[in-house]
Amino acid sequence: MGADIEGLIEVREADGRWRTGDWLPDCALVRDRYARECLFGYGGGLGLEHDRALFDHRGKPDDVSDDVPDDEVNHSHSYATWAEVAAVDWDAPLADGPAWTHIGEWRPGPDGELVLDGVRWTPIEVLDASEEIFGEDLMPPEWPEGGEVHLDGAVYRPVVVTPRMFAPPDGDRWGPVWAMMRELAAVHGDENVRLVVWFG
Repeated sequence: MGADIEGLIEVREADGRWRTGDWLPDCALVRDRYARECLFGYGGGLGLEHDRALFDHRGKPDDVSDDVPDDEVNHSHSYATWAEVAAVDWDAPLADGPAWTHIGEWRPGPDGELVLDGVRWTPIEVLDASEEIFGEDLMPPEWPEGGEVHLDGAVYRPVVVTPRMFAPPDGDRWGPVWAMMRELAAVHGDENVRLVVWFG
């Protein structure tokens, strides 16, 4: 079981009232708890610092459009204007230290340099290998400074979670949402386009 995400993009008219400009596309409705946690502070599992999600638990705007539900089923509202989304530093840390349960996997890129290939739930094989290397059973944040594990052609290192890792601005889930907002903002202005989401 889990909560579904719903949402819409609002546009503020000349009279100051907000109306629905468009609904969230299907690509953003996927149950991706890590992206939801990075963006809206809803979900869990990454161990982010309290209130460090980009648009964390903001509630429902007082002047929200009529299409946004207000009942017992729909909850945990949050919102962001296009001006706020456009100003996001997608590489800023969302925690003060490395993730407890996740680890970065680096692999050789086209030029042979190691590049981050993904951030994954730490495989048991990596934990077993780290115990052999460091002499004790440690989670990635507890590894010695500079500690890493080489396994099956990959290098595993502790990582500090950033929004880009789980909700990249050009990704196939939220990228289309930002593109829709950008297009509307080009017509109505950055402060006059707003994303509102909720869960239920």
